[in-house]
Amino acid sequence: MAFAQRSVSAGANPGSDPIKVMVVDDAVVIRGLLTRWLGEDKGLKVVSSQRNGKLAVEDIEKSNPDVVVLDIEMPEMDGMTALPLMLAKKRDLVVIMASTLTRRNAEISLKALSLGAADYVPKPESTSEVTTSIDFRRELIEKVKALGARAVRMRGPARTMRAETSAGRTAQPVRPVSARPAQDTRASFRGAAKPAAAAASSGLKTRPYSSAKPRILAIGSSTGGPQALQEVMKEVGTAMNDVPVVITQHMPPTFTSILAEHLGKAALRPAKEGEDGEVLKAGNIYVAPGGKHMILEKDAGAVKIRLTDGPPVNFCKPAVDPLFDSVAKAYGSASLAVILTGMGHDGADGVKTISSGGGSVITQDEATSVVWGMPGAAAQTGVCSDILPLNQIGPKIARVLKGSTR
Repeated sequence: MAFAQRSVSAGANPGSDPIKVMVVDDAVVIRGLLTRWLGEDKGLKVVSSQRNGKLAVEDIEKSNPDVVVLDIEMPEMDGMTALPLMLAKKRDLVVIMASTLTRRNAEISLKALSLGAADYVPKPESTSEVTTSIDFRRELIEKVKALGARAVRMRGPARTMRAETSAGRTAQPVRPVSARPAQDTRASFRGAAKPAAAAASSGLKTRPYSSAKPRILAIGSSTGGPQALQEVMKEVGTAMNDVPVVITQHMPPTFTSILAEHLGKAALRPAKEGEDGEVLKAGNIYVAPGGKHMILEKDAGAVKIRLTDGPPVNFCKPAVDPLFDSVAKAYGSASLAVILTGMGHDGADGVKTISSGGGSVITQDEATSVVWGMPGAAAQTGVCSDILPLNQIGPKIARVLKGSTR
């Protein structure tokens, strides 16, 4: 995989009940393999294994999984048909789509995110490749554990309050995380927005914004990133007219080209995968292509994109750190960097480089992140100028790009 993360244990809580998982895949070999892999992890328990979406939907209430690994192409009922039916039966269910790396499946996977799936894992194309792919196994287990643990944690307070109420104690009514409108099935991961002063109240250090007006916007993201990026791009809008936007989203080939198309539609701006030797143009969005690192370099007064085929950085390719390091070198104090939701710590070193060069950094807060790995690691550096909920990041970027830090 082009973007496998570092720690398989992400999100695991030692001593806690295992995360319950359902596996849905029509291929008996793949279904058995995934079931065995997941079952071998002490933090996970496979409670159901089904060969199509119809059987999976029928079993949701009985097996009551926390996470479903859902294949896209299956007979009788495919994954996309099953997805909304599953979420209707269990609103706080975490669904991770599994698909091979075709353009059609990439489109379907990204559509699934907008319909309530939490994430996706790209499967190798052949059964033999699946059985031998260490990266695929690592990524699958890590995502199940991280996303499952977050869902379980978010249900905890509601369960505690309900228990106290039933025991006769005084308690305020609690609206469970799962009770959200069907059209926004991702709400359980976004959570309630923290106030803008969240950084101060949590003890995290921040630093002032650069006095220089930004000449570039650089963004890094991973798990939960496609939806977060679309929201941010839509909100930034015309404020990006005067700067180029460069983005590294942990994604494999094919997925990144489709993501660029979606971001262009959200922002109403030209958007594409970056190409080697291409000169950056203001008002354009450039997404690092899957399987390559995208960096910037100055050349005769212009700033160009360079694609490199070096080893993964932070177990990711493309990775955020190389992009941010090159942004700091090319733009110095006129750099504006943003870290959105994602697993791992990619980007943490890069934001320190941005800050050392005099630039500014905004990172997403924990409450609205699907996984607060990357943004959490960035926030812990103490060099960010703001730690904001997702719905405030786009408007803030727009103001900073126009020269105001208020």
